[in-house]
Amino acid sequence: MAKEPAKSARNKGNPAGVSFDFLTLIGVTMAVGAILGGNWLEGGHITALLQLTAFVIVLGGTLGAVLIQTPLRDFREALRRFAWVFLPPSYDREAVLAKTIEWSRTARRDGLLALEQLVDKESDPLTQKGLQLLVDGLEPEAIRTVMDVEIDNALAKDARAAKVYDAMGGYSPTIGIIGAVLGLIDVMNNLSDPTQLGAGIAVAFVATIYGVGFANLFYLPIANKLRAVSGDQMQYHEMVVDGIAMIADGDNPQTIQSKLEGYLD
Repeated sequence: MAKEPAKSARNKGNPAGVSFDFLTLIGVTMAVGAILGGNWLEGGHITALLQLTAFVIVLGGTLGAVLIQTPLRDFREALRRFAWVFLPPSYDREAVLAKTIEWSRTARRDGLLALEQLVDKESDPLTQKGLQLLVDGLEPEAIRTVMDVEIDNALAKDARAAKVYDAMGGYSPTIGIIGAVLGLIDVMNNLSDPTQLGAGIAVAFVATIYGVGFANLFYLPIANKLRAVSGDQMQYHEMVVDGIAMIADGDNPQTIQSKLEGYLD
């Protein structure tokens, strides 16, 4: 009897764990450092860029706008996916190539049922599902169809998570302009009191910096990073699908190896 299909096929497990992305850390440090360093070289002070009022307006307004347009499940997924920015899933394609070749040899030698004992040993749910479908004797095209649905659904979920950060990147500069206008309104209301002018002007300019800076240094790069990680996972799972379908089709290990080597970086 076939096992119940695993849910969230790509998000439940990871065959190779995660690896810290130092390039992201370098990028964040370089981006923030360049802005603060440039401000310092121009004779400015870091404290001039620290405006709580501007921060609340931009961050709160951006989050509020995103929450209005985003379903709760997508917002939760976006928060969970944030870890991918620094700790993206790492998949070993050479390892899955070697395993697929071994599965092929086992199937040709002992039959497809011999692979059943390997199903639970796989940490990746999509691979588990593919092996189970193979053991159940499904045709290659049927295996591809079932597994492609899993991949497409996972890709759609990843895309919705990335769009949350895209939306934040779109709203943030506009909210920054709103903060600037609010600051200038405060300035206009206090023209008779010179002591109030500085604070109002500071909020106006810093709100614009926060709005544009958050969007272009964080939100949009995060969205693009999530899409890149999702694309890498898709290629890995397409490799798994091709390998399992070829085993079901009775291809010999040499043929399988030749095709799957095309997925290696």
